[in-house]
Amino acid sequence: MVSGAGSIQGVVRFLQLSEEHCLIDGTIDGLEPGPHGLHVHTLGDLTRDCFSCGEHYNPFGKQHGGPGDSERHVGDLGNVVAGPDGRASFRLEDSQLKVWDVIGRSLVVDSGEDDLGRGGQPLSKLTGNSGDRLACGIIARSAGLFQNPKRICACDGVTLWEERDRPIAGKHRSKINPETPAAHL
Repeated sequence: MVSGAGSIQGVVRFLQLSEEHCLIDGTIDGLEPGPHGLHVHTLGDLTRDCFSCGEHYNPFGKQHGGPGDSERHVGDLGNVVAGPDGRASFRLEDSQLKVWDVIGRSLVVDSGEDDLGRGGQPLSKLTGNSGDRLACGIIARSAGLFQNPKRICACDGVTLWEERDRPIAGKHRSKINPETPAAHL
């Protein structure tokens, strides 16, 4: 779960499909429309909000880059794009990230677009020049796919897997669609 200043909230899941493929699936609400950098950071420390998460996860000491680049931080996941309603829904596949290496670290969403190390700015090769840290959360271990009956809010009965097409908060949050099967089936 990620959260940040104002009404920014979201849920992002990491699933290791194979040794070479990690699936990153998420929905984040409350963002300004447009692209936002997404990075795994070294520390799972939120004592000073997103400022205590450390630098991008970079175990091999490489320069910043894009998700398809061989020269990149392992934590460089590129950009997610928020629509006019402020929602970014995404499904990314990454070949360098390993779930077992990032549990206990943090995921950070930035205020601006990540230039993927190609911007020519002083911060391009360090951070992608993607602006301030808007939202973050600690990457934690969870149950297997569709085996997690945990609820975002116990009051509305919506499980983590059922929430993808619902707002994080508000009057349409607990609207039940009878055609949507329970997540634990």
